[in-house]
Amino acid sequence: MITIMGLGFVGLTTGLGFAKKGFTTYGFDITPERLNSLKNHKVPFFEPHLEDILKETLGKTFLLDVPFEEAVAKSDAVFFCVGTPEKDDGSADLQYLLAAIEQVINVKTGRFQVLVTKSTVPPSTVSNEVIPFVLEKLDAAGDRKAGFASNPEFLREGYCWEDFINPDRIVIGVEDEQSRKILEKLYEPFNAPVHFVNYNTSEFIKYLSNTLLSTMISYSNEMSMIAHAIGDIDIKNAFRILHEDKRWFGSPAQMKSYVYPGCGYGGYCLPKDTSALARISEKNGFIPEMLNANININKNIKGHLVDRIDGNINPEEPLGILGLSFKPGSDDVRLSPSRDIIELLVRKGFMNIYAYDPVAAAEFKKNYPGLPVTYSSSLEDIVAKCDHLFLLTSWKEFTENKELLQSKNLFDYRYSL
Repeated sequence: MITIMGLGFVGLTTGLGFAKKGFTTYGFDITPERLNSLKNHKVPFFEPHLEDILKETLGKTFLLDVPFEEAVAKSDAVFFCVGTPEKDDGSADLQYLLAAIEQVINVKTGRFQVLVTKSTVPPSTVSNEVIPFVLEKLDAAGDRKAGFASNPEFLREGYCWEDFINPDRIVIGVEDEQSRKILEKLYEPFNAPVHFVNYNTSEFIKYLSNTLLSTMISYSNEMSMIAHAIGDIDIKNAFRILHEDKRWFGSPAQMKSYVYPGCGYGGYCLPKDTSALARISEKNGFIPEMLNANININKNIKGHLVDRIDGNINPEEPLGILGLSFKPGSDDVRLSPSRDIIELLVRKGFMNIYAYDPVAAAEFKKNYPGLPVTYSSSLEDIVAKCDHLFLLTSWKEFTENKELLQSKNLFDYRYSL
């Protein structure tokens, strides 16, 4: 039996995935609105397939109404899928993770239980933060028995279900045999390569993956800035020809989307993970110049794009923002480049700003209520109202309406048309 702490993108996908495989899975979240939505078979964020699986498993193998103490006491594994947001100094904030762990170990049970950190945390977190924290609490709790594991997620928003149910690899950091056997049994039905490593290696693999992706994006954006400075370079064609290099063959096609210029990376994972790894590296005495440059380029690309319109557009003219989510196929607007670009436009005096997104407009409006933006209900509506368009998210709807968009003064900052 399994308990899931936190039912966001990662936690809900994890819980439903194990439930789909037949494991009794208990789900908990501190947000009452989210729980109520799930109990009514509604997923409170945009993610394909999850709602169908929720309807299929809720009340059968996926349970939301079991009392917390009862669920934890019965569970062989507890997966912690809570947020680890970025602090002001760029390091990972572990307070929510440790608070959730404390809730769990305060439940009395004679069962051996593996505490699985699935939240993304910097290398050494389980060894240096989680285990000392738990052992101190367990000394007071008496006979409570617990093992530890790090099990990072490799889920792409918009493809979470596909990535979880058909994983290309499973990474488990575990250093005791009893915990390993429990996790081996849980992941056996997935028929995927399982890599058992130590705690630090498991945590590092997650950052190795995310910082590679963020670095490729920043590399591509720096190259686009260099090309623009030199001039007379077909940036879009240059990158498309780069992708024809035979050394790319055999790699997942999605990798090409990272080595391609745009507006910078956003969302929840890449910004905070790149920053967190840089900070913990500095804490351990090594200055990561490439990671810090990566972070600076991701910040600077937005200003570079906005600066390119200086003197070409009257600030009183209406501007249209095409795309508000940080990537197509998702309604996630956390650290969306669109927000930064809108803020920079406002600082330059542009106040007549319209925006359209096929999915994320409501989420963007809720998260950034202070932005002076008028939201359009359709692509045709925003094109009719604006002579200048900024394409900031490569939604399929935009790429399928190339002629409509190119009928106006289009700034294709994703180089997608």
